[in-house]
Amino acid sequence: MNRRRFLGLAALAPLAAWREDRAQDSTTVRQLSAPSMAGRDRSAVTDYQNDPYIIGIERKLRCTCGCNLDVYTCRTTDFTCSYSPELHREVVGLHEEGKSAEDILDTFVAKYGETVLMAPAREGFNWAGYLLPGTAIATTGSVIGWALMRRHRVVAAQATPATSDGLSEADRGRLADELHRLDS
Repeated sequence: MNRRRFLGLAALAPLAAWREDRAQDSTTVRQLSAPSMAGRDRSAVTDYQNDPYIIGIERKLRCTCGCNLDVYTCRTTDFTCSYSPELHREVVGLHEEGKSAEDILDTFVAKYGETVLMAPAREGFNWAGYLLPGTAIATTGSVIGWALMRRHRVVAAQATPATSDGLSEADRGRLADELHRLDS
């Protein structure tokens, strides 16, 4: 066997092995060798997974993984996050203890700080965060509107009105004579 034929057969060997392997496994289903590589383990779905009351509470809480999403959105979209399912279990546990939504939120604030809330509490200096943006937008709009109105008035005052032609009586008479001469 020459060198060229040997290299040609060596190049086709993986293809032949793949075809043989494929033919043997066409009816069997393989198991995933490392289930942890497919994301976090999904525990059994409970009634609390889609309970509107629990979802309402979770939408007010920020996930602590750093994604800046609420707990519900993070646990239903980011299947690699290990924090949001734990926070969900914590919310469900507090709910099963008989705590109200406000008590659950207060418990989370006491444990993680006020940064766990999606929106700051409406008290004290936090009011600046609620009122300042709207006030700034309204003030800016008012200033722009005032400037446009002022500019419009200045331009209108500089324009010569259509009713006042600024002609003297002598010029008016000459104009009338010229127009009369052109018509005849």
